[in-house]
Amino acid sequence: MKKRLILSACLVAFALAPLAARQGGDKEVLKLKLPKPMFIGTPTNLKSPNLEVITGKPRGPFYVPKGTTLLSLNKPVRSSDMQPVIGELDMVTDGEKEGGDGYFIELGPGKQWVQVDLGKPYALHAILVWHYHSQARVYRDVIVQVSDDKDFLKGVTTVFNNDHDNSAGLGVGKDKEYIEVAEGRLFDPKGVKGRYVRLYSNGNTSNDLNHYVEVEVYGTPN
Repeated sequence: MKKRLILSACLVAFALAPLAARQGGDKEVLKLKLPKPMFIGTPTNLKSPNLEVITGKPRGPFYVPKGTTLLSLNKPVRSSDMQPVIGELDMVTDGEKEGGDGYFIELGPGKQWVQVDLGKPYALHAILVWHYHSQARVYRDVIVQVSDDKDFLKGVTTVFNNDHDNSAGLGVGKDKEYIEVAEGRLFDPKGVKGRYVRLYSNGNTSNDLNHYVEVEVYGTPN
């Protein structure tokens, strides 16, 4: 009986211990600077056949290897639309994440992408994107890929894909659509190595245009 109690206590302690401690202390919480929310409350009127369950709860802590740093700040940006309707492409990596006018770029209708050049390959541990968070929206066919090929013709790893009907032509994705909020959307690349990060979208629930406030890529040297 005494052995059982000791074993139970150990299991409880393990469950309550921080993830970083259980992984040998080689992990730490990713520290993020988030913009102020632009709208309050949980949207209930957005319709999507592939929308994730809305909880209204903030994102929990995300653990990354120690030494993980922000790699994308002020890095060059390319796009399928090199002349945005609004804004300049360098705004995607300028560190400004507020949701108001003057902080986002607007790309043309249909499937579009932006691509960040990190300068050299890194092991990637977190990718965040803010499409537009002044109002609740769902962006369609959000696909995030990593490669060492600037044209994404070979060696491509897909980190996230919520295109449930292959309307973007890059394969059917198993991930869920989500509502844009001020904390942005965090994608876990699970340490995949690459120099270029490309993010697709295909319009949204408000219009057929595509927007980006900021993209952040975090990683460590290879």
